[in-house]
Amino acid sequence: MRALVLVAPGRVELTDVPRPELSPGQALVKIKAVSLNRRDDWIREGKYPNIRYGGILGSDGAGVVEAVHDEGDQPWVGQEVVINPNIDWGNDPEVQSGKYSILGMPVNGTFAEYMVVGVDRLQHKPFHLDFLQASTLPLGGLTAFRALFRRGVLRSNHNVLISGFGGGVAQFAFLFAQAAGANVYVTSGSDDKIQRALKLGAKGAYNYRKENSMPDLWRTKGGFDIVIDSAGGDQINNFIKVLRPNGRIVIYGATNGLPSKVDLYRLFWNQLTLQGTTMGNDHEFNEMLAFVSKNQIRPVVDSIRPFAKIVESFADITRPNRVGKIVFQV
Repeated sequence: MRALVLVAPGRVELTDVPRPELSPGQALVKIKAVSLNRRDDWIREGKYPNIRYGGILGSDGAGVVEAVHDEGDQPWVGQEVVINPNIDWGNDPEVQSGKYSILGMPVNGTFAEYMVVGVDRLQHKPFHLDFLQASTLPLGGLTAFRALFRRGVLRSNHNVLISGFGGGVAQFAFLFAQAAGANVYVTSGSDDKIQRALKLGAKGAYNYRKENSMPDLWRTKGGFDIVIDSAGGDQINNFIKVLRPNGRIVIYGATNGLPSKVDLYRLFWNQLTLQGTTMGNDHEFNEMLAFVSKNQIRPVVDSIRPFAKIVESFADITRPNRVGKIVFQV
């Protein structure tokens, strides 16, 4: 079968590998669609722990169960599924265990024609989505869901600011917050992305490449209850300034690095919270899928490509005007 393998530092190849064999408790899934994440590119570049060369990449995938090892799991055969990429989250719903990892490194991932996973990693694909759309959900959808609802404590009518609109997690946070009845605003460095967000229903948008400070628009709305951020850096202090008292900044990444300083005066005086988050537990994964189904949410897809184009598509993960996920038909 064909699979995307990390063969050397900075190098991935689509190559033939043996079809995996089933062990007790496992299912064989014929992968129908997969989608790229920044995580895949960071692994390729060696910027992730526990790198294993020769391993199959990929954390997002959807497909059909072709076989199971155990007789008691036969009802899964023929089912259309989304794969939960969590491994060993642990018993504490608030924080992952020390053994926690994610499909796609060091364990073989979804970027293959077939894969074996534990039956407990299978969830039914939302009926209103096709395989291509459903394949975008696992990493980005789960990270956004936890950031908004567990860490951000999102409520309807909250004012929510999402930084870096266009990326996988950010677009899911946008869609989920809208579905929950929030007033959603975005930041981006691209006018094209800003126009896309406004067409999708954003209440306002800010191009951080063109302006030096947050505009008065959001202050006149009473400030933000929640900021969802993936970049970190000194923009954290801009967010602190526009938070309502008791507001929260939920951070799931630090692509801009560490801030040179933090406005602690406003932080303590306004009772603000800086909250970290990453991925989510198995219960939240199930809740996320149920939320997507209940609200008939359709993920934003940047482009659909054949699986044969996956290696060359890594160059597009950080393309400035990309909005939504890059998806592959397997």
